Amino acid sequence: MFKFQFRLFTYIFIIGLIFASPVQAAFIEGLEDVPLLKGMQQVQKDNISFGNEESRLVEAYLTSSKMGFAKVEKFYMETLPQMGWSYQGKRDNTLSFYRDGEILDIARESVKPLMVRITVKSKL
Repeated sequence: MFKFQFRLFTYIFIIGLIFASPVQAAFIEGLEDVPLLKGMQQVQKDNISFGNEESRLVEAYLTSSKMGFAKVEKFYMETLPQMGWSYQGKRDNTLSFYRDGEILDIARESVKPLMVRITVKSKL
């Protein structure tokens, strides 16, 4: 029940952000509760999504030829905690967050052009 209430609150919060913002917010396809940083594009052919009611695995790739990973890191460090994700730490080039039984990892795959892998998986 708590999981449902928390997700409902999160979706209401996101909808509120969208309507309160003068600019239409964009979200990562397949991860509708993870915002897409302006200036990044999602690589459509590389998306992976598996799941059921108990668990899921979603992986998306983002790219930019004009942005560095520091800007991506700053954006998600500021934005994700507002959406209920708690920061768990950084290992090498990967940021980790936790929320509601799921782990979200943001990893730098390459520098030029910048390629970022975002993975959400259920914690088993």
